[in-house]
Amino acid sequence: MVSTDRLLAFAALSFLLIVVPGPSVLFVIGRALAHGRRAALTTVLGNTLGAYLLVVAVALGVGSLVERSVLVFTTLKLAGAAYLIYLGVKAWRQRGSLRAAFTGEDAPPHSGLRTLWEGFAVGVANPKTIVFFAAVLPQFVDREQGHVTAQMLLLGLVFNLIAVLSDSLWGLVAATARDWFARSPRRLSAVGGAGGLTMIGLGVTVAVTGRKD
Repeated sequence: MVSTDRLLAFAALSFLLIVVPGPSVLFVIGRALAHGRRAALTTVLGNTLGAYLLVVAVALGVGSLVERSVLVFTTLKLAGAAYLIYLGVKAWRQRGSLRAAFTGEDAPPHSGLRTLWEGFAVGVANPKTIVFFAAVLPQFVDREQGHVTAQMLLLGLVFNLIAVLSDSLWGLVAATARDWFARSPRRLSAVGGAGGLTMIGLGVTVAVTGRKD
């Protein structure tokens, strides 16, 4: 299996990548501002499941296809970007309903399953994570020890455990800030609009960056 030195080195590199806010973190923050702590943590769970699906894909050899194929990579990236923009526009249009959601009045429902799915979709379409798992993760595998697939799955689990802790912290901090905004209808509407604009900007950023030649 993976040696302790390799495991610690991979964990350190993963931490450095994760703590820099990327698509997943910004999406969690947007969900926290729009819907609170529960939605933020549910989003983290969905995002983690999506990211670990990428680990499984890399471990089974599918990740290399995504990394090498311009068409597959670009299609996945643009699909994720479009979904983020769609969610951002929707959040912007519904910003006035956040007060009703916070006070328990009538508001458009946002189920836990739907929130989980949205987090999953962002996690599985995150260009930064795709590149990291496809290009970096295999380098920490000791092929002489055998069980290559198991080693990749273990390393991916370490990455996702760190991501869960980091993303959850971001989400809880953002949700706490939302409580302050909720004291004023105008402030709450503003934070809903900000969350929507954040997701739109994130979608655009994902679409125009990380291109492959």
